[in-house]
Amino acid sequence: MNTDIFQQLASRASVRKFTSAAVPYDLLERLLAAAMQAPNTGNMQQYSVVISADEEQKAALAPAHFSQPAATGCAAMLTFCVDFNRFEHWCRISDATPGYNNFQAFLWGVIDTVIFAQQFNTLAENAGLGCCYLGTTTYNASDIARILDLPNRVVPVVTLAVGYPASAPQMSDRLPASAIIHREKYHHYTDDDIRECYAAKEALEESSRFVAENGKKSLAQVFTDVRYPESANSQFSAIYLDMIEKCGFNLSSH
Repeated sequence: MNTDIFQQLASRASVRKFTSAAVPYDLLERLLAAAMQAPNTGNMQQYSVVISADEEQKAALAPAHFSQPAATGCAAMLTFCVDFNRFEHWCRISDATPGYNNFQAFLWGVIDTVIFAQQFNTLAENAGLGCCYLGTTTYNASDIARILDLPNRVVPVVTLAVGYPASAPQMSDRLPASAIIHREKYHHYTDDDIRECYAAKEALEESSRFVAENGKKSLAQVFTDVRYPESANSQFSAIYLDMIEKCGFNLSSH
């Protein structure tokens, strides 16, 4: 086992505060070119990425990401998109009829796009850059698509804020590996199993603070009632689904 890469991945953390130093386009492009060796469905590479390093462009994109510090302070925002526009264009001019307007095709596009993004993330961190996934891309995908002039059949999936770290980031807590790993078959959790899985997370000082600040009875309620409530999930689901369907994907088709 390569102990260096093992330690790097085992101790990685998202970076949300960056220096003012620019990241050269050629470095980003070189890392992206290497990341393209990531596995993908049928070697079709149904994805694209838009680099936004211009200050005006980043300022235009920031509200779509709720102007969170990682979005406003990064050197570049990289928007990774499912892209069937390019492949289908090639099919049409090659006397081939594409049939990729369905749920299965969109799903493999999303999977391949995320794998590509994570491959870049690992390479970028290995090159001394810091990265932070912006979980807001699917919330305001239509605004992002408009700003980036994305054509039909291209849908934003994830965004990475990239730059040089202003300081060493703090690792986030994680569940114990025993909570995630199942041997041979899925282990069906008892109530006590679940309590054990989340005990360390609930015992953190910041978790107690979140519960108190939000007037909740448990950390789970902070997630279900405050951070990711059903009402917001339903609202943004409808917005994203509408955008996906307007891009020509019928997610209910078989």
